This record gives sequence, C-alpha cells and structure tokens, in this order.
Amino acid sequence: MTYRDVASKQVLIWACTSVGARMPVAMAPLALVFLVRERPGGYALGAVLAAVYVIGEIVGAPTLGMRLRPDRARSQLAAGLAAGAAGFTGLGVLPDAHPVVLGAFACVAGGGPAASAGALRALLTDLVPERAAAQALSTESILVSGIWAVAPAAVTGLALGAAPRVPLLLAAVLLTSAVVGLRLLPARWQTHGAEQPGQSPLRLLAGAWPLFVTGAAGLALLGLAELVLPALLEQRGIGVGWSGPMLTGLAVGGGLGAFLYGLRAWPGLLRTRSLVLMCAMTVCVALVALIPTPAGIAAALVVGGMLQSGVLLVRNLSLREALPPSLLPAGYSVMYAAAGAGYAATGSLSGTLLRVTAPSTAILAGVGLTLLLTAVGWWGEVRRSAQGAGVVVTLGAAAGAEGAAIRGGGDPEGGL
Repeated sequence: MTYRDVASKQVLIWACTSVGARMPVAMAPLALVFLVRERPGGYALGAVLAAVYVIGEIVGAPTLGMRLRPDRARSQLAAGLAAGAAGFTGLGVLPDAHPVVLGAFACVAGGGPAASAGALRALLTDLVPERAAAQALSTESILVSGIWAVAPAAVTGLALGAAPRVPLLLAAVLLTSAVVGLRLLPARWQTHGAEQPGQSPLRLLAGAWPLFVTGAAGLALLGLAELVLPALLEQRGIGVGWSGPMLTGLAVGGGLGAFLYGLRAWPGLLRTRSLVLMCAMTVCVALVALIPTPAGIAAALVVGGMLQSGVLLVRNLSLREALPPSLLPAGYSVMYAAAGAGYAATGSLSGTLLRVTAPSTAILAGVGLTLLLTAVGWWGEVRRSAQGAGVVVTLGAAAGAEGAAIRGGGDPEGGL
C-alpha cells in the first residue's frame, strides 16, 4: 500500500485530464471579477457573476452526477465539459454583453462540467488496485491543492498583463483539452465492490447525509477564514498584502497533508478519524482568530489546511463504504455540491457578520457553528451504523431461521 501503486501511464493521463477539468474551476471566480471590474459597479457585478457560476456548479453537480452511468460516463462527461468550454468562450468573446447574458454564460460554464470532479475521482480509484484507494485519493488532493495554489496568480498575471478576457478563454481551452484527454481513458468504467440491489439511488444518497454535512462544514470553516482573512489582518495592524502568501501556504498545507495521509494506514474507524480531524481543524481556525502575529496566523492556516485535506479524504473513503460502486460518481458530485453550498453560505455569513462584529469574532462564530455541524454529522454516522448493524443481524437471523426450516422440512415461521 504505497504511492508506487498509483504510478502508471493511465493515472498520468488522468492527471492531465483532471488539470484541464479542474483548473477552470479554480480560475473562474477571480477571472469573472477581472472581466467586468472596469465597468461601472464592476466589482459588484463580478461578485454576482461569480455567485451565479457557483450556483451553476451547486445545481449541476448533483443533477448531472445522478445521471452518470459507468458504461456511458465518458461521452456524458465530454458533453458536460464541452458545454462548460462554450460558456467560458462566450464570456471571453463577449465581455461587454448585457449582465444577464454574461450570467447565463457563467451558469453554463459552472454547471456543464460540474459532475466531472466526482466522476474523475471515481475513475481514478478504478484505475488503481483496491488496496491503493487512499493513496489515489491523496494524489488527487495533492493535485487539486497545486491547482488552487497556481490559479489565482495565473489569473491575475494574464488579466493584468494581457487582457481580462484571456483567463476565460484559457479556461475554455483547458476544458477542451480535458475532452481530448477523456478519449485516452477507458470508455466503460467499472467500479470495485458489490452492488446493493433493491434500494433506490436517491434513498442511498440520502442515507449518506452525515458525510455531506461534515464535508460541507470542513470547507465552510476554512472558507470563512479565507474570506475574513484580509479584514482580520487589518484588525491586527498587519499588511493586507500578507493574505496572498498566507492563502498560498494554506493550499500548500493541504497538499502536504494529503501526501502524509497516504503514506500509511491510520488506526480507528473512519468516523472517529473524521471527528478528531475536524476538532483539530477548528482549533487551528480559532487560533487564526486569536493569534496576534503574522507568523502565528500563517502557521495555523498551514496546519489547518493539512487537517482539512485529511477530513476530505476520510469523507471520500467513507462514501466508498456507504454507497454501491455505481453511485460513487453521484455521491462524489453531491459531496462537491455540498462543499460548494457550504462555501457559498460562508460568503454570505461572513458579509453579514462583518457588518455587526469584529473579524476575529466572526471567525470564532464560524468555529462554533462548525463544531455543532460536526457533532450532528458524527451522531448521524453513529446512528446510521447502528441501523445498518441491526439490519445485518435481522437478515442473518432470518437466513438462519429459513435454513433451519429447510433442514427440518418446515416453513421459516416454524409452522408445519
């Protein structure tokens, strides 16, 4: 169980395809702000377009993810990526269009490829041996952390050095390259594990709600720290310019944490690991709000990023246990949408809290809310596990009674 199990030509092709599909997601919000910032009220319009883009993702991920089928996933994903490329092309070619038109393009750009993250994650774990699932998911987290570390600088450099439309046109090219990359990956995706017949997909996904709650809470908490960080630095008398390097440290910490998690097998139940990691992460974010020095804040963010990557990895591994293989793309997509919804809610919450309280207090309020959501998610997992154990015991007893009846020549109820 090492990273050598992940090293293969197919995984390298997957990584290139994933960069093409994921980089536009990391670029889009900031690129939309730069696209319209020189208009009257440009920053407000940019924020609205970014919100519309995220709404497209939140709606598109579960809606399209539920429709993915392993035997047709490649063509379905290609269509979604092509739609996203068309949306980004429209934004780049028509930057002066009416805001409603730009909003429509942004919604398509966000919604079209939204199921690709979950589907590509399911494909990655299918490309490696079952024993290397944790290492595969760690590799994906490292890649995503690198993308999010590079994207802001790339958008800023291209928008200011070339033209505001260039980052959006680059996003369209990247999505098109991902469509090409899909042609080099398996056409029919098979997934490890056994199916669970007789249960509706929607019911199975709804039963995994504790995992979605915890996943959303983890991203929302660090999202709150990110969004409030400039105001917090100003409150501490620290230059706001430090927020960029600190957030880069956060992304680097996420990649490092994912790498370390994949180096070994960790003890304990997955839900217990998740609880420990979430509690430790809330401590780090609370320290961000309380520490007065820039070095201390930066260190707390790096460690918080390391812990967050562990939380997301554990959530994804838990989904593999909770859902049948054919539903994993949909489950990952719902997790993606839940995290996006948590981040979007964090943006609204931070804006509201900063009007009535200090930035440090706003972060601490988010810490308290996250602890509550963590407790709810952990309780839900314990309850779901107990119910599952009860079903297994009941089925086992019924099977035993039926076997005894057959051996004794009677019916399962004991009648003659």
